[in-house]
Amino acid sequence: MTNLRWGILGPGNIAADFAQALQAVNGGVYAVGARSLAKAEAFARQYAVEKVYGSYDELLKDDALDIVYLATPHSHHYEYIMRSLEQGKHVLCEKAITVNGRQLQEAAALAKKKNLILAEAMTLYHMPLYAKLRQIVQSGQIGRLKMIQVSFGSCKEYDVTNRFFSKELAGGALLDIGTYALSFARYFLSAPPQEILTTMKPFETGVDEQSGIILKNNRDEMAVVALTMRAKMPKRGIVAGETGFITVDNFPRADRAVIQYLDGRTEVVADGDTAQALAYEVAAISQCVARGEGGYLDLSLDIMDIMDEVRRQWNIRYPFE
Repeated sequence: MTNLRWGILGPGNIAADFAQALQAVNGGVYAVGARSLAKAEAFARQYAVEKVYGSYDELLKDDALDIVYLATPHSHHYEYIMRSLEQGKHVLCEKAITVNGRQLQEAAALAKKKNLILAEAMTLYHMPLYAKLRQIVQSGQIGRLKMIQVSFGSCKEYDVTNRFFSKELAGGALLDIGTYALSFARYFLSAPPQEILTTMKPFETGVDEQSGIILKNNRDEMAVVALTMRAKMPKRGIVAGETGFITVDNFPRADRAVIQYLDGRTEVVADGDTAQALAYEVAAISQCVARGEGGYLDLSLDIMDIMDEVRRQWNIRYPFE
């Protein structure tokens, strides 16, 4: 299968960027579905979409549709992942793929039962640089892996009505930017963490405003993650071994990293193009569908388990859970 018939469910800002990637890699967008026909038609005109639907269910009932790109708020991901899979569609879902591990386990089981691909639109999994960096770490080029540090601070405007701070919409730093940071850490850890320690400062709406998270696995590899939604911090990931460390700036879509060795040498590792991040995603998921496997869902399941435990320690539950 080469050119898949993609449908976009939820034509928001990120969906607009994804539509451009589909045009570049896939040759176009087959269908779009929105809660209103007018919104879907406006999106279709802008991105030359072939089929237009004024509801999500109408889109999913299109028998010609192969795969759904799901870009609703993450509080609604589980519902539409399940509906898409039940209709026999492959799914690429924006992050966070679900709000808890139970939801993702159920979705993964249904995808397996129906022989469908379910994947999270986590850009760093598909950037060419990361495959190269993982090979460097696993080869022992920086010595035995010891420590990972990840920071991500996004200063959201103070607005208690914004979805970023809404408990009803699963707001907070963890499910918005924390998915990136934890995905970076888990991508390089050679085994999932068995120990998780965390502390958090809540926003006035009851969601997490900022936090620190420490992970340790049974191989004594550790990761320290810092998140905030009310201060700006660099999107920086560091992977440290016994003989050197790798620094990745702007890590969600990075195309360049720097290795510094204990003897003072430095080395630049470059691959891919940040501007093509979503195009790499389209190409990667298309290949997964063609092979009938892949998509890093095992890592997404691990991340959900970590976030469940983090929220348990914070005593944060969303009203719909």
